[in-house]
Amino acid sequence: MPASASSDEQRLAQQRNDPAFDDVWDELVYRGLVHVSTDAPTLKALLAGPPVVFYCGFDPTAPSLHLGNLVQLLTMRRIQLAGHRPLGLVGGSTGLIGDPRQTAERVLNTKETVAEWVALLQAQVERFLSFDGDAAFEHRNAARMVNNLDWTAPMSAIDFLRDIGKYFRVGTMVKKEIVATRLNSDEGISYTEFSYQVLQGMDFLHLHREYGCVLQTGGSDQWGNLTSGVDLIHKADGASAHAIGTPLITNSDGTKFGKSEGNAVWLDPALTSPYAFSQFWLNTDDADVIQRLKVFTFLPRAEIERLAQAVATEPFRREAQRTLAREVTALVHGAAATDAAFAAAEALFGNGDLAALDEPTLRAAIAELPSATADPGATVAQLLVDAGLTSSVSESRRAIEQGGVYLNNVRVETSDATADGAFLHGGLAVLRRGKKTLAGLHATTAVG
Repeated sequence: MPASASSDEQRLAQQRNDPAFDDVWDELVYRGLVHVSTDAPTLKALLAGPPVVFYCGFDPTAPSLHLGNLVQLLTMRRIQLAGHRPLGLVGGSTGLIGDPRQTAERVLNTKETVAEWVALLQAQVERFLSFDGDAAFEHRNAARMVNNLDWTAPMSAIDFLRDIGKYFRVGTMVKKEIVATRLNSDEGISYTEFSYQVLQGMDFLHLHREYGCVLQTGGSDQWGNLTSGVDLIHKADGASAHAIGTPLITNSDGTKFGKSEGNAVWLDPALTSPYAFSQFWLNTDDADVIQRLKVFTFLPRAEIERLAQAVATEPFRREAQRTLAREVTALVHGAAATDAAFAAAEALFGNGDLAALDEPTLRAAIAELPSATADPGATVAQLLVDAGLTSSVSESRRAIEQGGVYLNNVRVETSDATADGAFLHGGLAVLRRGKKTLAGLHATTAVG
């Protein structure tokens, strides 16, 4: 495992104190991670036996993985902690095709873009798996990264159709839920996307032959693609293979999980900052937080049950949400970034020292607030209006005179005070009215 991930590896290892890890199938069921699967009793026995090889695939359709992918990464790690060997597949070939979406055909990315994204996603996957394995299992559970372009690119179209395509029946393929949905839509479905399930089935067959892989995990919305490989292995090699489909995570009100104002919550800190990431988890509804703790943390059952009791008896303390935010942010971004994100939240909402925050963290925190540009010499009264915290300068002056206006958590004492000298890191400031109404300020010119 890369040195950069060593702290996360130690963190995960320390959490292997839950007796549930002795039976990983029951652990997956307890965590709510089995929505659909091949034969459950057989899978339970398989995972309780000697180490097996399993895989999960990630297609490079964006430069980063997101929260839906995190479900798969943590599921892989749970199975690895039980002694089994994961293969992390980033789809250099399937990423060129794209799996069918519910609504319309995907826009195909260039080969150069896909190759770049493959490298980025491989680095993200590597952070969640151990590539050295565990001494307790004689390192037989060491992970390996694979790229399906390696075995797909050398294959000719004739070989693909003769050796793989002959095992697939069109009648079965068109019955797959996503294919049937698209066939009945105005958009229809191209042969390119229709063939995706054949490519994914071939991946499982190749990994079965090359590494003895017998299990694939993925989202339940991919069930048709998961079972294509199971069926292909049975038909081509006469062998048994298995699949587990995790549930699609939704909020208790039925809304889609992992969306923030229409944008995915990414694992790349350049796309979703650690501060914004932690705030997403802090805002989890009481009705959802315990299930999130089960899926996205390695906390033992006893601790999760204690937090469930805290939600029931003292929900106003939001202990479960704070625990969830700390645990998941640390898993994804590390302890230092997590501490900085929580320090930023405390500084913004708890009268902490904003000047103590580094520029990236302060900038990320301000990005989550309503914001306005500001002339460094402008009066605070005018800036309150510009930032939308008051409706007029006269209202601003009254608020200042009543002692309810703060600039960088310092009370503004006079109604004619200016923002001169208050900007941090060359042009950032936080304006607050009352306890919780905040806005970020960006200086129109650099302040040195």
